[in-house]
Amino acid sequence: METTGKSALLVGATGLVGSEVVKILLQSTKYQSVTVLTRRLLPLNHPKLEQVITDFDQLDQYKQHVQVDDVYCCLGTTIKTAGSQEAFKKVDFTYPLELAQFTKAAGAQNFFIITAMGADPNSKVFYSRVKGEVEAELKKIGFPTLHIFRPSLLLGERKEFRLGEKIGVILSPVLSFLMVGYLKKYKPIHAKDVAMAMYQASQRPGSGSFTHESDEIYNLGSVTKI
Repeated sequence: METTGKSALLVGATGLVGSEVVKILLQSTKYQSVTVLTRRLLPLNHPKLEQVITDFDQLDQYKQHVQVDDVYCCLGTTIKTAGSQEAFKKVDFTYPLELAQFTKAAGAQNFFIITAMGADPNSKVFYSRVKGEVEAELKKIGFPTLHIFRPSLLLGERKEFRLGEKIGVILSPVLSFLMVGYLKKYKPIHAKDVAMAMYQASQRPGSGSFTHESDEIYNLGSVTKI
């Protein structure tokens, strides 16, 4: 089957969700080209794939690579990994916002980003506040279509160890059984389902700003047709 000629840009392709997103985008007949901005090369070779080694502190140097239709932002870290709240905010707020500004100016129509359950710019919790702040700022940029994904605990094989998530994975079968009705949005969710939900949202008609909580992400991700 021939592609439709759309182009996609992905950042965060080495992460838990991003690594699944890039696989889906490369398989999809909807995209003719997929550009990945990354600090290190992915072990992937594909005729549609362009990998650009990127210094995210100098994003303005890569403007020639951001002229795309759809932008997928899967950037994210933890305060422990980043080393400080300031470093964390750079990855989870500054980089996504700069990326959005550059790509919007270059003509991108659709922006897809993963934040987190509980994102709230007024939260007393630093992590949730930063996630909420980036959501609020992205809405001001004016993309024709903005999709925000707020997954709960992510399941999957991480390269880095996170104690809290490891405990969640162990308890996941019990948590999933207990969380019904309103609590469904708190159920742990697989990274593959989040990645598929992002892709399926990109295929929906219509414009505007959409926020997807974890239970809706699960429903979107259950549609596996690419």
